[in-house]
Amino acid sequence: MHLLIPAAGTGKRMGGTRNKLLLQVRSQPIIAWTLKAAADASTIKWIGIISQPVDWSDFKAIVADLNLTKPVEFIPGGSSRQESVYNGLQALPANAKQVLIHDGARCLVTPNLLNSCAQAIQQCSGLIAAVPVKDTIKVVDEHGIIQSTPDRQQLWAAQTPQGFNVKLLKQCHAQGLRQGWEVTDDAALFERCGIEVGIVPGEETNLKVTTPQDLAMAEFILSQR
Repeated sequence: MHLLIPAAGTGKRMGGTRNKLLLQVRSQPIIAWTLKAAADASTIKWIGIISQPVDWSDFKAIVADLNLTKPVEFIPGGSSRQESVYNGLQALPANAKQVLIHDGARCLVTPNLLNSCAQAIQQCSGLIAAVPVKDTIKVVDEHGIIQSTPDRQQLWAAQTPQGFNVKLLKQCHAQGLRQGWEVTDDAALFERCGIEVGIVPGEETNLKVTTPQDLAMAEFILSQR
C-alpha cells in the first residue's frame, strides 16, 4: 500500500511560525510519531511526505534518525491541503492502484488502523476512518442562532487515514480543479462526483494536533502507551 502524508501546513492555530509537525511530543517531533506508525504498519510499502521544500532538511533528518527501511519520497506541497494531495497523487509510482492519505498531524494513529484501512480499500473505491459523534450537534446561522439539531445517530467525525482508488481519485481531483471546488478532505471530492465512500471504525485517540491543548492531550495519550 502507498501512503501519502500531507505535511505542508504552517500551524497558525498552534500559534507558531514554523511547521507544527516539527514541534515535539515526548521528545520526538510530531511527524516522527506519524512515521513510526507507518513504519510499523505491515501493509505500508511506500511513503510520500508532501511538504514545503523549506522543511525538507528537517524532515529528512527525522527520517534518517528513525532508520526507516521503507522508501520515503519528498513531494512539494501546495497552497492548500487539496493542492498538496493533488501534487502527491502525481508523484505516486506508476504501479499504485490504491492509496492511503493520512494527515501528518494525526500522530496518534496506530499501525492497526493503517492496516485496517489498507485492507478495506481493496474491496471498495473509497473509505475514511471515522468515529460516531457523541455530542449533540447544533446548526447555527451567522447570527449565532440555532437553526436545527441533526440526528446524532447519523453523524460521524471524519478522521484519516482515508483510502481511495488512485485512478478515481485523480479523476475527482481533476474535476474539482475544473469546477473550482474547494474541499477539506478527499472524501468530499468523491461525494461531489457521486462516488460512494465507506466507513472504517476509527480510534477515539486518533486526534489531530492543531492547538496547544491538543499537544498536551497527545503527550498524555502517548505516555499511556
